[in-house]
Amino acid sequence: MDFVCLGVRAEPYAVGPTLVFRIRVTAGGEDRRVHALALRCQFRVEPARRGYDDTEAERLGDLFGERERWGRSLNPLQFAQVSVVVPGFDGSTEVELPVPCSYDTDIAATRYCEALADGEVPLLLLFSGTAFRGPGGFQVEPVPWHKEARCGLPVAVWREMIEQHFPGCGWLRLPRDVLDALRAYRSRHALPSWEAAVEQLLTHADESPRLLTSEGSPT
Repeated sequence: MDFVCLGVRAEPYAVGPTLVFRIRVTAGGEDRRVHALALRCQFRVEPARRGYDDTEAERLGDLFGERERWGRSLNPLQFAQVSVVVPGFDGSTEVELPVPCSYDTDIAATRYCEALADGEVPLLLLFSGTAFRGPGGFQVEPVPWHKEARCGLPVAVWREMIEQHFPGCGWLRLPRDVLDALRAYRSRHALPSWEAAVEQLLTHADESPRLLTSEGSPT
């Protein structure tokens, strides 16, 4: 079997940020009938396949270090892994792979996508799974591990996906004790939103090196 990525789009009606990759599957051999295909796909970011301007390089510093180190540090990043059952087909078919995405900036692939100004995210799709084939019955045939396809995810599509679910917003993950302290601070000061609480803390940041303790009391 051979696989080709035909394109990718943002799914506007998903519960969370989701990309949909369209894949063409082609069955070779004398009998091209496939009764069913249990397909797995691993997505990897290949950062060495594109160039970066100075602003992007600065944003990527926490992932790869200084440019001088990129010859050793520009390693692939895990993006996602999904599974899908492809219905039976003759010769070839097209299938959509929904890929849930995270906006957690502690995840390396998310930080990478956020750092790019434009262009494409270079992805490598690695396929595996099991095909059920054969005339007049079923023959189990594994999808070879070396089967792969390249895909360029437009940065504009990534940003469109994020904006559909979190317009004008970003995420910051905090330890529970810090979040409890921030919640207590917001309650004590009767602040209407998390945004207002953070803005007030930033306003007074120069006045005190630490406005919250782990118990949620001002120092």
